[in-house]
Amino acid sequence: MKLNSPALRRFFRQQQLYVFIAVAVAGFLWAAGLQVNLVAALTYSLCLGNLGTIGLQKIAPLYCDRSFPWNWLIYFPLLVVWTLPIYVVATVVVYFVTPRIDSSLWHLMRYGWKIPIFVCLLWGILAYFYESMRDRLEAKSRALEQAAELSAAQVETQEQELQRALEIQRSLLPKNIPQVPGFEVAAMWQPARVVGGDYFDVLQLPGDRLAICIADVVGKSVSAALLMANLQATVRAFAQGSHSPAWLCGRVNSVLCNNTASDKFVTFFYGIIDPQSKTLEYCNAGHLPPIVVGCSGEILRPEAGGIVLGLFPEAKFEDARLVMHPGQRLVLFTDGIAEAFAPNGEEFGEERIANTACAHRTDSAPEIAEKILKDVRSFCLEQFSDDATLVAVAVADAA
Repeated sequence: MKLNSPALRRFFRQQQLYVFIAVAVAGFLWAAGLQVNLVAALTYSLCLGNLGTIGLQKIAPLYCDRSFPWNWLIYFPLLVVWTLPIYVVATVVVYFVTPRIDSSLWHLMRYGWKIPIFVCLLWGILAYFYESMRDRLEAKSRALEQAAELSAAQVETQEQELQRALEIQRSLLPKNIPQVPGFEVAAMWQPARVVGGDYFDVLQLPGDRLAICIADVVGKSVSAALLMANLQATVRAFAQGSHSPAWLCGRVNSVLCNNTASDKFVTFFYGIIDPQSKTLEYCNAGHLPPIVVGCSGEILRPEAGGIVLGLFPEAKFEDARLVMHPGQRLVLFTDGIAEAFAPNGEEFGEERIANTACAHRTDSAPEIAEKILKDVRSFCLEQFSDDATLVAVAVADAA
């Protein structure tokens, strides 16, 4: 056996415990005014402790796997029975190793049994109670470790699935934004979580027209992302043609009402840019009104709009028209931009969006979109509470 083996270290720790018990009992008796033989106390403690441990380990299978209280009902009688023979053996050892005066072995066994047997029984009860508590704690610790490992594996799997979902969602959004003469369109997208419910799209329509849309699906994470994918497929299915924005909103609303839960809805803005007439024909279904910045710095907020999509199948939607003048900048955004919060709880707000757009009204559409999102990120320290999406449109200056 190696000196540094766990079994040998455990053995020496047990001997230290038995010596401590002997000293403690001897000290208690001395304090009570009784005559104490420290050698006898040490010998009793070592004999009773070692013999008791060996014996109880041999019979442990009889009680250790029992549930409470059956384990104690079996253990305690066995402890009493085993204590008697080890007391006899320990007394014989004590008699021959401890110098005694006017005392025979029979006298020592007959009149000196109370303290050794009491200490042996008390030690046996405390030792089993300690081992039972230790075994239960170790079992709970192992269960917690297994649960933690399982939870970590589940979290890792969920993160991988969410990452794949994010890749799929990114693939659904336009990679290359189409353009039309006289207009420049750019977009920025920032999900609050791994996947989000914000949606934007830019579609090339017949007649050299351009459809732009932005939407905010109620909720976040996977459920919102799934509804966003459904919304995108529906919009693209109905957008191919010469239909008005209000007609498209009506059709999309019917599909969403028939295929989504009653507590789910979408704010939606859909507009068609006509480079020939320099107009934006649009329908706003409960979305935040756009910000229009003129070349001289004037700010407009077209308020025309209707109800959100997905709640009322019979809802009616109306078109509105906006004449786009040279040098104007149009900014569409979701509430994740306007409602980004600073650490002190202050909201970024639509006024800051308008001020940033106005300050950079001579910049290109990608530059305006990037600078607005940069300001929002700096304001909230990149701790977005909601998905953040914006679309910027720049009208070319007059020739």
